[in-house]
Amino acid sequence: MDSMIRDIKLAPSGHDKIAWVKNFMPVLNHIEEKYSKTKPFAGKRLAMTIHLEAKTAYLATVLKNCGADVTVTGSNPLSTQDDVAAALVEDGIDVFAWHGCDEKEYDTFLEKALDTKPDIIIDDGGDLVNMIHEKRTELIGKVIGGSEETTTGVLRLHSLAKAGKLKFPMIAANDAYCKYLFDNRYGTGQSTWDGIMRTTNLVVAGKNVVIAGYGWCGKGGAMRAKGLGANVIITEVDPIKAIEAVFDGFRVMPMDEAAKIGDIFLTLTGDKDVITKNHFEVMKDGAVLANSGHFDVEINIPELEALSVSRRTVRNNIEEFLQKDRRKIYLLAEGRLVNLAAGDGHPAEIMDLSFAVQFFSAMHILEHHGEMKNEVYLMPDEINVKIAEIKLASMGIKIDTLTDEQRAYLGM
Repeated sequence: MDSMIRDIKLAPSGHDKIAWVKNFMPVLNHIEEKYSKTKPFAGKRLAMTIHLEAKTAYLATVLKNCGADVTVTGSNPLSTQDDVAAALVEDGIDVFAWHGCDEKEYDTFLEKALDTKPDIIIDDGGDLVNMIHEKRTELIGKVIGGSEETTTGVLRLHSLAKAGKLKFPMIAANDAYCKYLFDNRYGTGQSTWDGIMRTTNLVVAGKNVVIAGYGWCGKGGAMRAKGLGANVIITEVDPIKAIEAVFDGFRVMPMDEAAKIGDIFLTLTGDKDVITKNHFEVMKDGAVLANSGHFDVEINIPELEALSVSRRTVRNNIEEFLQKDRRKIYLLAEGRLVNLAAGDGHPAEIMDLSFAVQFFSAMHILEHHGEMKNEVYLMPDEINVKIAEIKLASMGIKIDTLTDEQRAYLGM
């Protein structure tokens, strides 16, 4: 296949980025050292649709070195880094992605990835799996299964499975302990505020920060905002999560109330229309809106634009929406994932764990797909333990072990 990227001449910068993150991803380094010798994926085609940046590129390289024929495309128009894409192509991996692609180009890239007739899918947000089920049904007998990286994609998978329409087994990599406990909480928390602060150059301390959603990503965003000195307000629809937020020391209220007092708004729900017309109408002058949910639907941008007398870019990744009463509302990164569209995504040490989950999910599909139903699976606990043990060893940390008597007492 002929790759579709922005400019192959950008590759040197991409190689530097990949080399940098490799220094801080010891679990993937361990995996590559071990499995590049046996090449378990030899003869298998693997299509990846994940945010195309340096950590993802290293995962793709590891899979290739472990025998897979890898094709990569981006899962968000603004998260692809063109120099990283070019570096992968130089390394012999097919890439169909460039930064800032439009909707038609995005779909074309997905189609190109599927033209390789993959055996295994690594998805982020569910677009690739959705396209197979709706448009590329001829591939259903070829795909043996795959894994899903994010909450939004897992929700889509469960919807398919509940309707009896899922045609191959999928592992919810997002729901693995070694993913959501670290990636969704510490990764999203740090990278989201990296993106917001890098983009706005505004102080966070003392401001009212409204966090929409108190799942694992919301917990991370709230924790980091509190650490930066913000007054954190949580909005939720789940009573249990709302109580948890209260017990964690945060104010909880409906978005209708929070909209009046918030300075910075951050959505992390995985749902649509979290912030809408009635909220925009009561926001402060200078309110800043950002999203770290997978799709750009959490903030209703068409309604915001309809209320505005003008829309203009005032700084890279910041759009100003001028209201009729002269209030200004600012939207970051077009409402797309602010940590990737306006930043570099999660830290390498965090993605080391997440992508180890993806690697072993693909291995599990490879080895056990014949025994699996067309359902959404959790990754086996022993794999989570294996990943954690490798990570701890790389950090020079030792822990206690149970004696035989203790194990017997616990019924193990």
